Amino acid sequence: MRFLHTADWHIGKTLKGRDRLDEQYAVVGQIIEHARAQQVDAVLIAGDLYDSAAPTAKAQQLVVRALLALRDTGAKVIAIAGNHDNAATFDAYGPLLDAVDITLVGRVRPAEEGGVVSFDARSTGERVNVAVLPFLSQRYAVKAAQLVASTPAELSRDYDAMVREVIDALAASFTPDAVNVMMAHLTVVGGSFGGGERQAQSIFEYHVPAAAFPADAHYVALGHLHRRQTLPAPAPVVYSGSPFAVDFGEQDNTSVVCLVEASPTTPARITDLPITAGRRLRTVHGTVEQVVARADELADDYLRVYVQEPARAGLREEVTDALPGALEVRIDPEFAVATADRHPATDRRDRSPAELFADFCAARGVADERVQALFGQLHDEITGAGRE
Repeated sequence: MRFLHTADWHIGKTLKGRDRLDEQYAVVGQIIEHARAQQVDAVLIAGDLYDSAAPTAKAQQLVVRALLALRDTGAKVIAIAGNHDNAATFDAYGPLLDAVDITLVGRVRPAEEGGVVSFDARSTGERVNVAVLPFLSQRYAVKAAQLVASTPAELSRDYDAMVREVIDALAASFTPDAVNVMMAHLTVVGGSFGGGERQAQSIFEYHVPAAAFPADAHYVALGHLHRRQTLPAPAPVVYSGSPFAVDFGEQDNTSVVCLVEASPTTPARITDLPITAGRRLRTVHGTVEQVVARADELADDYLRVYVQEPARAGLREEVTDALPGALEVRIDPEFAVATADRHPATDRRDRSPAELFADFCAARGVADERVQALFGQLHDEITGAGRE
């Protein structure tokens, strides 16, 4: 049987205040096309469908339409809540989506109550068991008394032990004549961050080792870390990564969905299918003149611009007028450090306030005569200089 593994859509995500819903429609559209072209038996979405626990109506409309479109390809659609999603809302709408053969799981549940989703693959008739483990918050995994009394190391061990217990309980429903898959939203020790994850819910007590997953699983479909990666383990433990870069920290990631082929008697074979929709995120360095000269090359990208010249009034506007996709414009930190190194501290005792302010600006890479003039005017107003 064949299925797609995807995760971390983060629908509704904005970037520096810029709405990206059109991009997200295009990205999800490519996922739907892959599902249709590959005639997959199932689509597994391993959490963080939304970027917020209170998504906008437009974001919810996109996700619902996407789930229905994936269902219309003939695939069994199974999605779980991630740490960005509202687990209670997922469970509230679960029965409604069940009516159209889409499985939405918000919170951890026993196997017999929907913790394991079983179905027959339409292409081969093979039995498939998918154990689902939505994001498990530490406050639900560890008793209140332990939260108060335990050390951080003990809390980490307790979270690990609790997740292992849940995994073992769900995996007990695996059968030897089926393709057995586990889908979870969590951090596995040794995984590399993609750049846009919520750190507080990814490190410290929020992790488990890859060995926590059963060796007899044909595939472990993970969400939470935004970089496509496979971790060493007895079973294939795979993060599909986010299908588009959610922040500049992810600009170098390769966006894919994973096509997985497996049978009850053969190991999983994984093929990465590219996702090319969405605007590219890029970080550029140079003077204003150098950056603006690349306007044609950079016109379709969202940009983080590090300017390598002294700050001055109107600098940002010069960049954004030529490059509307420049969402962040700042002085290059390396340039600022180099500038400060060229202006060591001097003896201040015999220097006027204007001279001291000029030294301060020079040390920070600020070169603007208008700023100096405004300082002089303010100084005169405060000290009364020049009054009759």
